[in-house]
Amino acid sequence: MNHPHDPRQPSFMVGEGAVLASDAPVLERKKRATSSGPAAETLLSIEDLSVEFRSMAGMVKAVSGLSMRVGAGRTVALVGESGSGKSVTSQAVLGLLPKSAAITSGRILFRDPEQGVVDLAALSPRSACFRAIRGRAISIVFQEPMTSFSPLHTLGDQIGEVLEVHGRASGAELRELTLETLRLVRFPDPARAMRSYPFELSGGLRQRAMIAMAVIAQPALLIADEPTTALDVTLQAQILKLLRDMQAELKMAVLLITHDLGVVANLAEEVVVMHHGRVVEAGTAAAIFDAPQHPYLISLMKAVPDLEPGEARRLKPIREIKVDAEALMQRGDDADSVPPGAPLLTVTGLGKSFSLRRDRRLLSRAPAQTIHALRDVSITVKRGECLGLVGESGSGKTTLARAIMGSVPQTTGSVVLHGGRDGSMDLATASRPQLFEARRRMQYVFQDPFSSLDPRMSVGAILAEPLEIHGIGTAGDRRQRVERLLAAVGLEPQYAGRYPHSFSGGQRQRIGIARALALEPELLICDEPVAALDVSVQAQILNLLKDLQRLCGLTYLFISHNLAVVNYVADRIAVMCDGELVELAPREELFRAPLHPYTRLLMQAVPHADPARKLDFDHLPAVGKIGQRDWPEPFAVVEGRDRPLLEASPGHFVRATNLDFLAASPALALTGG
Repeated sequence: MNHPHDPRQPSFMVGEGAVLASDAPVLERKKRATSSGPAAETLLSIEDLSVEFRSMAGMVKAVSGLSMRVGAGRTVALVGESGSGKSVTSQAVLGLLPKSAAITSGRILFRDPEQGVVDLAALSPRSACFRAIRGRAISIVFQEPMTSFSPLHTLGDQIGEVLEVHGRASGAELRELTLETLRLVRFPDPARAMRSYPFELSGGLRQRAMIAMAVIAQPALLIADEPTTALDVTLQAQILKLLRDMQAELKMAVLLITHDLGVVANLAEEVVVMHHGRVVEAGTAAAIFDAPQHPYLISLMKAVPDLEPGEARRLKPIREIKVDAEALMQRGDDADSVPPGAPLLTVTGLGKSFSLRRDRRLLSRAPAQTIHALRDVSITVKRGECLGLVGESGSGKTTLARAIMGSVPQTTGSVVLHGGRDGSMDLATASRPQLFEARRRMQYVFQDPFSSLDPRMSVGAILAEPLEIHGIGTAGDRRQRVERLLAAVGLEPQYAGRYPHSFSGGQRQRIGIARALALEPELLICDEPVAALDVSVQAQILNLLKDLQRLCGLTYLFISHNLAVVNYVADRIAVMCDGELVELAPREELFRAPLHPYTRLLMQAVPHADPARKLDFDHLPAVGKIGQRDWPEPFAVVEGRDRPLLEASPGHFVRATNLDFLAASPALALTGG
């Protein structure tokens, strides 16, 4: 790497105690003492930092003249879109920049509790001094724990390795400190977690394990890089509460890297906004949210959907997509289709069970355990509407979508697609030719477009593939259709020759939508299509879907864990919990008067982009394990007792044994409280 200072020279240090971690005594498990000084001390100071990447086109500047500071014990949020330079900044602080990157100017001054003030930009990332700081004094929580953990080693080995590498503990003491850290991050069964592998844990528990590995050495600075991206709202609330508790417990500073302004409003004390590698605005969280000054920050805030029950305002992304609706045929006007407002898809009594394989090593004769992923689900999707489907991970949303598409065979129930050349058909009993025809009328938009697009195929080949499979048009016709599809989602026709890896996340999602539109379907099933996108790119995709619905008469089944997103796109909302439909209502009615406690729990867990409306962490209900909900009467789950969907008001259904609670507490029906 080319550093502005010669890495072979002694590092810049101020203060006493310049020792390496290997010379330090075994870590004592106690809280850092707090005095009047440290809260005002500068722990990390970045001065005029510039980072460049070497590419075939020359040098690309990822960070340009960045200056910021993190005070001891403070929480500073680094906010911006993908590509703004946030993660590159964190990589520079930790010495984890790729080989193609170089720090070309600036200083990164860090006040190490043991070595004094060190200029990290002047150190070689492989030097003993840097290795002594990384993991011990500065640690990081990565965005995706599944790719950050080794699948070949247990969690206990990987979490305890931090102390072992820094010579802080070994043997029985190391095991005890690892157990204590797992208890600290609220693991339900720390001893079992020690023996578990990452793939055996849920997403929320993997993120807790990542936090445990980051805080086991009690670092002075914790960098949290998108710690809640793609987690559902209840898990996100848990992780945010955990980060806040860990900071208070260990008296550490937090550099929070995120694009989620709701997370920023709930955790950060100071905010730094980045755009194209530069700081465009900085200040306290209260000042940033109350009076944003820079047009970029104002645009970010206008791109965030909200939970207000009234008419949803149109989101304003930083770069609007121009939709060419004339490029798409309006298949919805065919004579074979159902009229607007009539049922297009009817799901009745749908159930799906999975049998867990027994452990053959135990030679057990006990019957295999059965998991009920779907229990008696009944919904109707009307032509031209958007039905939102919300719930936590594991609630059965994706299983329902796959059962509708036929990729997962249902155990009980029926899925009827109305209209078409042959009239209404039950997809569960339909013949292969009938299913082949039904596939033209129903298409799927996946959550992760990168893994659902073949990296070996050009975009043009990907969009033409459905047309080839169904024998539609000649090669020339298909080329013209591909160009029209790209235009319909706001992409240039010349993009047809490029490959998926050369596009941004938002562009890849638009390609996924274009592929789903290739066969001119009537129904699109959108499975978390904006879960991992920036707020501005998310606004682009949501506006695109709404425009296509309005101009082309599309019908959506929109799956999401984000209630604010569903509030923006949906006409009606169905809430799923543990494989059951627990509430169904028009959008405005559901947000005005939620009835089921699970619905209210989801709403309480949504972070608002407003410091004056922070999450109530102290009273946030604990999220139970799947299938183990402790709801009050008349919502309580009792084995053998029927809990039907009851109509509390016109079009508003709730799963309960009776509706007496409405008469006993009329305010609940009016306010949802």
